[in-house]
Amino acid sequence: MTADVFIDTNVLVYAYDVDAGARHEKAKALVAEAWQNPVTPWISVQVLQELLAALRKGGLPLRQACKIVTPHTHWRVIETDLALFRSGMEEAVRWQLSHWDGLILAAARRAGVQTLLSEDFNAGQDYGGIRAVNPFA
Repeated sequence: MTADVFIDTNVLVYAYDVDAGARHEKAKALVAEAWQNPVTPWISVQVLQELLAALRKGGLPLRQACKIVTPHTHWRVIETDLALFRSGMEEAVRWQLSHWDGLILAAARRAGVQTLLSEDFNAGQDYGGIRAVNPFA
């Protein structure tokens, strides 16, 4: 994996979900590879928030969930602001996505990547210069 990718929440969630079977193994390998790369991949504050929420929903105590999420704050992170919110709405309308997926796409576009790793988008689709890749397919 090159560092010029944006990683969606589901990849990180599967990396820490030992009950996710083959998805866990694949996601764990992707995250390990990302940590080995001298330039980390892109994520967003939204991804960090969703990861924390998923870990908590999975039953982890807050302190333990924070311990998992905190290292990812050292990756290249797109901040959420009003401009990103507006761009997310535009992406959602243009591509007929949920608002949350529109925000992910807007963050990936702000990061300047050409690849979005996610199982939540149409694999192989080009979203105006950003290609969705489902690493679990």
